[in-house]
Amino acid sequence: MTEFQTQYQVLPSCSEDDEEELENNDAHTHHDGFMIHVVPPSSKARWNHIENLDEFFIRVYQYHQRHGFACMVLEDILQLLQFVFVVIFSTFLIECVDYNLLFANERVYTNGTVRKITIPDVILPFGQCIQKFDFMLSACLLVALVFWILRVVKVVFNVFKYLEMRSFYITALKISSYDLPNMTWHEVQRKLLAVQKEQQMCIHKTELTELDIYHRILRFKNYTIAMVNKIVLPLKFNIPFVGNYVFLSTGLKYNMEFLLFWGPWSAFDNKWHLKDEYKDKNIHRRKQLAERLAGIMLWLGLANLALCPLIFLWQILYFFFRYAELVKNKPAILGARRWSNYARQYLRHYNELDHEFDARMSRGYHAASMYVSIFTSPFLTIIAKNIAFFAGSILAVLVVLTVMDEDVLTVEHILATITVAGVVVTSCRVLIPQENTVYSHEILMRNILAHIHYIPDNWKGNAHTYHVRDEFSMLFQYKAVYLLEELFSPIITPIILIFCFKRKAAEIVEFFHYFTVEVVGVGDVCSFAQMDIRKHGNPQWVSVADTDANQYNQGEDGKIELSLMHFHLTNPEWKPPENCSMFINNVKEQVHRDLMSLNSMQQDVNGIGYSHYQSLVPNGATGLGIGYTSLVSSITGQSAMSQSVNLSMVPSGTTHLRGTVSQHDGPGVQSVGNMNSIHGSFRSVGSKEYDEGTLELMSNDMSYSALFMHDSRTRRGHIGYDSLDNVHARAVWQRHETSPGTPSTAATSLMPDIQEEHLAEVDKEEGGN
Repeated sequence: MTEFQTQYQVLPSCSEDDEEELENNDAHTHHDGFMIHVVPPSSKARWNHIENLDEFFIRVYQYHQRHGFACMVLEDILQLLQFVFVVIFSTFLIECVDYNLLFANERVYTNGTVRKITIPDVILPFGQCIQKFDFMLSACLLVALVFWILRVVKVVFNVFKYLEMRSFYITALKISSYDLPNMTWHEVQRKLLAVQKEQQMCIHKTELTELDIYHRILRFKNYTIAMVNKIVLPLKFNIPFVGNYVFLSTGLKYNMEFLLFWGPWSAFDNKWHLKDEYKDKNIHRRKQLAERLAGIMLWLGLANLALCPLIFLWQILYFFFRYAELVKNKPAILGARRWSNYARQYLRHYNELDHEFDARMSRGYHAASMYVSIFTSPFLTIIAKNIAFFAGSILAVLVVLTVMDEDVLTVEHILATITVAGVVVTSCRVLIPQENTVYSHEILMRNILAHIHYIPDNWKGNAHTYHVRDEFSMLFQYKAVYLLEELFSPIITPIILIFCFKRKAAEIVEFFHYFTVEVVGVGDVCSFAQMDIRKHGNPQWVSVADTDANQYNQGEDGKIELSLMHFHLTNPEWKPPENCSMFINNVKEQVHRDLMSLNSMQQDVNGIGYSHYQSLVPNGATGLGIGYTSLVSSITGQSAMSQSVNLSMVPSGTTHLRGTVSQHDGPGVQSVGNMNSIHGSFRSVGSKEYDEGTLELMSNDMSYSALFMHDSRTRRGHIGYDSLDNVHARAVWQRHETSPGTPSTAATSLMPDIQEEHLAEVDKEEGGN
């Protein structure tokens, strides 16, 4: 039974009094004794049996994150006005300004004498502007008008949706618009689960879990995260003279989601059901489906290519109006960095909401900025210092002359020279390292790991190398690189769709086929998002006895294990399955044993007092999240951290960010003598009701958990990313170089010696089911 179907219940024959009572209760009875449950018109039960729970829960989440009805409507209206402004203002600048007068190539005379040019002089009359419109400009304006009208219709439709959601918050969740800004998502989610028990929004389950809600909100994002984790999507490229490069612009991401998830040719019939053709057990039919998908990718790429001029023009205008003034006043912004779009897929946990991920990345931003700033070129530093000296000298002289007499600005190109000199000086300062500052590569990398949770094994111990720095830069890119990628995305996206995605069509089909499971009350979800250690656990991260996964269906880089721990700590009321609980309990026990060893070492380390022990640890190291394992090594003298660390940029203290389950700016505030509090908070999970203050402190444990799990993986003695086994595992998602012209499947991309055996096992298993 689907979610939009009503429930039927057989009732005994009813008397007239019973029928009257049923009518009063808004129930309708057929003559054959069947009662059809109909949603009553009263506000109390208007949320029964919601047809599309995916869309509904997404709107509940967005209503909370976008701060309620008034803010959402205002934002949508201003976006419409912004679009109108960009189009009209751009047209005005192109056709309605007399640039000959503006640049003083022509003079204006009054009574035979030259007079000063005014703004009305350089603006052409409206009729003259209209006459200058050519066919190309008229066509662009017509397309813009149609697009704007469609956006207006969508905004009007959304306003009614916002009103409905406002009513749900007030009547069902009992959250007023006044209280909403101070409510965390965790509080809203608890109320949402309570409403399910009362009003049965989902008809397939009496009670929903936290994981059910996350599955519905993040159904498609979990698929994307899994495909990036298993290297199904072609996002990494080897460019001549550049080397390895990752490209995932907003435009490419939009096309990818349109193609796979919500477009007319997507893999889903609706928001929660994968098309039956993707579930077909016949491998030959799936190959035909892959060929059709490849054709759709080709046509989508050609459509993007046809629209490229219009989209590229819009990108130029939008970026110019948005960033021109900012770059002029703060040119250093181009040297700032941001987490790349690829990093937002690679570093994200399964079942991690947007605000949770954004807060985690923000906490790691300062350490990441300090890390990349370590790598300076002495050659470029010398050049930058001298260029800054020359440009600064010119700038200083012109500023002094301007202060002495403002008529200096009337001299041709003086203002432009001042502006350019200022930009050059500011840009050069980015290349000049700060004096009297010494950083520790490994400490900063460990701090970064405490927040982002995922780094390749070959980065450990090699954080000081330019190779690691270049790979990290693909995750933490320059703002200028991001702007260039977005600017040229209309040109690059069609090429990638036509030549790269088309070749991956078969692997995408196979991924949907093998890694989709149906969950009662939720629908079809990515099996990796179930965080099932037994099915998808990586033997390098868990005990071999705890997982049945092979190289084909295991999660990579500890994605399953870290996601499970993160979700467990973020939602302590959630009750994981038995095998997942065993994994979590094993981590707790290992943490407890290590903490006990730490305590004994603190007491027996040659009589060193606690105050002297603190002096062995760099100032603020615990605040940076170095973790107890590094602290143990520093106590025993196995690893000397004698460098000074500049931690002035790292915020300290607790900050409660709106919209988060629990936020903390540092991975740990416990002193070394009080690190048993970690284990105490682990013990408290699942034992009581949690207020937001408790969750504020408990969320901090994820940083320690990530560090501990990485250390445990290292202690197991597994070799890293360059190992033959891992290369073989990743080769599952690579095409055969011997047949680049034909579509391949994930199964047929296995090594030849296990190809036949794997297909036989899969077909046998499906046949048995």
